[in-house]
Amino acid sequence: MLNRRHIRIKVMQSMYAFKGTESDDLSKDEKFLMHSLDSMYELYLSTLALLTELSKKSKDHNEKLQKKLLSNDSDKNPNTKFQDNHLLNLISNNKMLQEHIAKRKLNFWDLDFEYVDILFKAILKSELYAEYTNDLDISFKKDKQFVIDVYTEIIAPNDKLYDYFEDKKLTWVDDLPVVNTAILKVIRKLKLTSPETLLLPELYKDEDDKDFAKDLFKKTLLNSSKFSEEIAVKTTNWDSERLASLDGVLLKMALCEFQKFPSIPYKVTINEYLDIAKEYSTPKSSLFINGVLDKIVKEYQANNLHSKTGRGLM
Repeated sequence: MLNRRHIRIKVMQSMYAFKGTESDDLSKDEKFLMHSLDSMYELYLSTLALLTELSKKSKDHNEKLQKKLLSNDSDKNPNTKFQDNHLLNLISNNKMLQEHIAKRKLNFWDLDFEYVDILFKAILKSELYAEYTNDLDISFKKDKQFVIDVYTEIIAPNDKLYDYFEDKKLTWVDDLPVVNTAILKVIRKLKLTSPETLLLPELYKDEDDKDFAKDLFKKTLLNSSKFSEEIAVKTTNWDSERLASLDGVLLKMALCEFQKFPSIPYKVTINEYLDIAKEYSTPKSSLFINGVLDKIVKEYQANNLHSKTGRGLM
């Protein structure tokens, strides 16, 4: 689920929040980082819980229509395609998934039901819903495509849901794009015969990625003074305040990758931090960071320092 870009962003945030020194015990701060990374999985699970609640909402909605005192024929015989959606039922009936959600206490939609109502009403009013319920072709494929379309066009872009997640946990705002992509990827793979574990992907692609997060954080902090001195030599014409900002954190992390991660190409590191700077720092940050890192890489290569290993490495 996690990609290296998002790992770097989480490390950057933890670095920026760090208030200690190189000599401090970093275990507490490392624990904070790992908890921050794990919180993304909680967002993933709570979003699947939301899909389950929308399915329940559809059933409740139809039952209320049938019990209306002044009901018409359509109320007495409501369309049940949404509540019977095979893919949503697959998610709702996944015992392993529901156990994970319950264990972490992530089904908070009963308390915050208004957001379920907002999304449900938006779905009912949509052309997607009208086309889906009027289609006489009933199949798992059609059910899956409906959920994908609803998630892509109604749930993921909903501003009120975005604000809700931001209020619930601030870091979730940065996690949403990754989680949305992960959910759609999982849904597209789902089949009626899929194992329950398919809905519970690993947070990290492999142990190397988990180690990368820990090592990048610790090695950057432990070499912070050294990296600062090296950067200062290359930035004599720049405002010193910039080095105390997020740009300084990104530069230190990049130098850490240059020196402590020989398998990561210089070009990959530079491109990653330029993109992160464009998203999280000032308009001039990417220009500044690119200029500094370009100077440093040319110096390393001229002096045969910190060589990279592997094929096609810059």
